[in-house]
Amino acid sequence: MNITPSDYKVLIVDDVSSNVLLLKALLGNQKYNILTATGGQEALDIVHAEKPDLVLLDVMMPDMSGFEVAQQIRKNADVADIPIIFLTALNATADIVKGFQVGGSDFVSKPFNKDELLVRVQHQISLVVAKRIILEKTEELRRTIMGRDKLYSVIAHDLRSPMGSIKMVLNMLILNLPCEVIGKEMFELLTMANQTTEEVFLLLDNLLKWTKTQIGKVHTVLQNTNMANLVEDVCEVFSGMAGLKQITLKTQLPPAGVFVRIDIDMQKTILRNLISNAIKFSDNGSEVLVSLTIEETNAVVSVKDTGCGIPEEDQHKLLSESTHYSTFGTNNEEGSGLGLLLCRDFVEKNGGKLWFTSKQGEGSIFSYSVPLP
Repeated sequence: MNITPSDYKVLIVDDVSSNVLLLKALLGNQKYNILTATGGQEALDIVHAEKPDLVLLDVMMPDMSGFEVAQQIRKNADVADIPIIFLTALNATADIVKGFQVGGSDFVSKPFNKDELLVRVQHQISLVVAKRIILEKTEELRRTIMGRDKLYSVIAHDLRSPMGSIKMVLNMLILNLPCEVIGKEMFELLTMANQTTEEVFLLLDNLLKWTKTQIGKVHTVLQNTNMANLVEDVCEVFSGMAGLKQITLKTQLPPAGVFVRIDIDMQKTILRNLISNAIKFSDNGSEVLVSLTIEETNAVVSVKDTGCGIPEEDQHKLLSESTHYSTFGTNNEEGSGLGLLLCRDFVEKNGGKLWFTSKQGEGSIFSYSVPLP
């Protein structure tokens, strides 16, 4: 790390003028900017006014000890991070321990060795430089992340509404223009467009919500509701998507229902993603089962498919933000890997946990818990 000494101010505090002159000469030869004080109160005034990068502080002074000066510096948030090297003839363990307790960064014993002093000063200045670089890079990274999250949010928000309208139109066309009317080829194209639109809409919805969770704009609003009814409603919405792949979407719910206290919007997002994934990774003509059971103090929702499953070596990547795992569905449907991360986050915000079991070639079961009131 290259350091330009002239960029840094060092305050020398000692009540013995000969010591001040010697230190000033040594550090001045290294091109450091030198400030001096001969007492504790004077030192504090200079520290607050000049904010030096390092303080060389004598311990034994008549008006205020170096330990007291250090304590005063550490109490002021504006200057509390300035490193302090104590200059002292005291070498008892108790004195050294006290020096570190009041905020000292290092000790140099009197009479000091010139080379040792310069190395210790350079070391502390190097730490100051490193800390400033870290703070600058951290702030730069924070601004970059904020800009990225804002961009994601704007993109997702502005595209979500028109995409929702397109989705509704395509759904209406699928319902009102059967294969017999427009021909097999056109119906297949319409079906493909409808499926792609559903996937893009879900992706935009996930992206918008994920961005909001990252910047702290998602708040959990708990409401009392019948979980069985909520599961049934979401499954009904996805019955059309399942039908496009001739997949049977079944539910297994307690007849009396299960009443819980949850954030309804978050729960719908979790279910939409888990059911959408189950359909995406299931073969044409297979079955997806969504069940709701009571296990001890939790309601447990499970989404089971008999699709392609997840290779064992890839399973640890699935809920990890660092790997961001995604793959293609059985009809080459694209995935972003974002949905499951969002599910995990929302499940935890509702006081539950998310887990899964999967076997390649046999299918997967994704489950999550909801605490009972």
